[in-house]
Amino acid sequence: MPGLAALLAERLGASDFQSLLLEVYRLRARRRRTPEILSDYEADRFVRPSRASSRKLLEWEHIALSRLPSDFEPVELSPVCPLGTSASIASVSQDWAVATERNTEVVSDSTNALAMECATRRRGLLRSDPRSRQPVHLAASHRLLRAQRYRNPDLAPQHFQLFALCSAGRDTGNFGFEIVTLTLHIHFYLSVLRAYLGASPALRLVLSDSGNIPAFPDLAERLFAPVRTTFGDVECVIDRERAGGHGYYTSLCFKIHAIEPSEREFELVDGGVVDWTQRQLSNAKERLIVSGIGSERVCALSGADL
Repeated sequence: MPGLAALLAERLGASDFQSLLLEVYRLRARRRRTPEILSDYEADRFVRPSRASSRKLLEWEHIALSRLPSDFEPVELSPVCPLGTSASIASVSQDWAVATERNTEVVSDSTNALAMECATRRRGLLRSDPRSRQPVHLAASHRLLRAQRYRNPDLAPQHFQLFALCSAGRDTGNFGFEIVTLTLHIHFYLSVLRAYLGASPALRLVLSDSGNIPAFPDLAERLFAPVRTTFGDVECVIDRERAGGHGYYTSLCFKIHAIEPSEREFELVDGGVVDWTQRQLSNAKERLIVSGIGSERVCALSGADL
């Protein structure tokens, strides 16, 4: 039926489209038989259990939450978010998210959901004081579901656990909010990695600039200096060639890698400055820092099962 997809997308309202999908899936589900469903369970890459140990994940989350700075409020996110969240906020393909028949999508990036909660709370603060500088710091451990296929075997399967931080506030000038908040994020990850993994493997902090900031070397030193003081064994390097993250991060961004004795390198943490709350609240003074650490990747480095 030529043009059917466009017709459904453009002519049907959200509630009518939802009603149509509910009826279609009701009819399709009624035709399915139990053996067929079991076969799908065995073959479908979206529904199989994680290979990670539940004991390791629980131990990791306990340590992470116990070392979370008091500035942060842990929140338990919904499994779903509004349809189009990832495509709108993070500008990624809608095909990467799993849409539902209820005009929602399964959370594929918890920092997107945390950003909306931050924006909602910042909107409330701005209603009381249009120049409010009170920051909002949120954290969440959440299982994400992503539809794209990964070619790298080291990457997690279609669903994986992410421990994420999200901090919203107002521009204070001279990258003041960004430096203070990035330092807060970075120190948390380094602290919790050392608490969980011990002195080995080696850790490397890599800082990049996605916004061609003239003062980048000075900003990098402002971030590196306290890391060297508190975590003397962590290598601090600048990566001026980073390609990934451009168009996603707007200025400063960072990664934390674990380096095994064999020199094999694992990317554990990714984070940086984004413009999501600026766009959500139509306010150029708003600032947002997001970051996340792959829980299963950390657990894979922790040795024997707990």
